[in-house]
Amino acid sequence: MGRHRSDPMGIARLVLIGLVVLLALAVVAVGAKSLMTVLGSDDAGAAVATPRASGGASSSASTRTATVQIVCSADRCPVFVRIPGGDVLMDRDMTRGEQASYFEPELDVVLGDASTVTVLENGTQRPPGETGERQTFKVTRSPDR
Repeated sequence: MGRHRSDPMGIARLVLIGLVVLLALAVVAVGAKSLMTVLGSDDAGAAVATPRASGGASSSASTRTATVQIVCSADRCPVFVRIPGGDVLMDRDMTRGEQASYFEPELDVVLGDASTVTVLENGTQRPPGETGERQTFKVTRSPDR
């Protein structure tokens, strides 16, 4: 006849499986939180404007001139904006009519195709680039703005 013995790892296996499931859920939660933070950071530094009706009361933010304002005039406008040595504020393709404004003291800007965007530096329009031309430049906030 056979001998029966209890498996010494029975309860330990169940506890181990439970810990692995909890760890997997924690990793998913941290990943989701990080993803939401990254996706939300594009809009944190950028003010994507919608058309406004004129004649209404304006807020103090709308009267302040942006260090750089970028307006996309093509179907796809590759744009990269960052604080020098710091955070990346935008690294994506903008769509037609989309605009982004940044008010940081100093910014590095890279335009994948300079002919597809209108750029205002401290309220002054930057000369448009040639079709397909990649432009890299630095913008410093005017002291009077």
